[in-house]
Amino acid sequence: MRATLYVLAGILILVATLVQLGVLRGSRPGDLGVINGRLKPPASTPNSVSSQAALYPDHPQRAYADIAPLPLKNASGPASIQALAALLGTLPGTRVVEQRPDYLYAEAETRWLKFTDDIEFWFNPVRGVVELRGASRLGRRDFGMNRQRVEAIRSAYLARG
Repeated sequence: MRATLYVLAGILILVATLVQLGVLRGSRPGDLGVINGRLKPPASTPNSVSSQAALYPDHPQRAYADIAPLPLKNASGPASIQALAALLGTLPGTRVVEQRPDYLYAEAETRWLKFTDDIEFWFNPVRGVVELRGASRLGRRDFGMNRQRVEAIRSAYLARG
């Protein structure tokens, strides 16, 4: 019995160490960004949201992934991206990886398990909005975490005037 407890304790310590070392972070996708006026499509599993989901009418997760874009700040795409960068810089576990006047890419890491999600924002000059996409790197489901994070970002963005 005592040996079993030692083995279980050892396994728990090993798992905790691996989690803290980033085993659950996943790899950064190589196909992020804007291509032909579109962000990457939503994932084929229910673990992403996109304001451009309607562009993919036959996509299996279109209804799940659909989320509204953000309005512009001061009628300016660059001002909106700058406001988002400032906001994301205040969120725990979130870091801006790439920022241009019309595009912003950030990574959000969960506190305990260190899962990493990718978040993109793009000023769409044709629609006059900030398109967005949030997706989990690992797993088939995120239990609505990307939607919750994006909606929290939306609320804070809109509250900043």
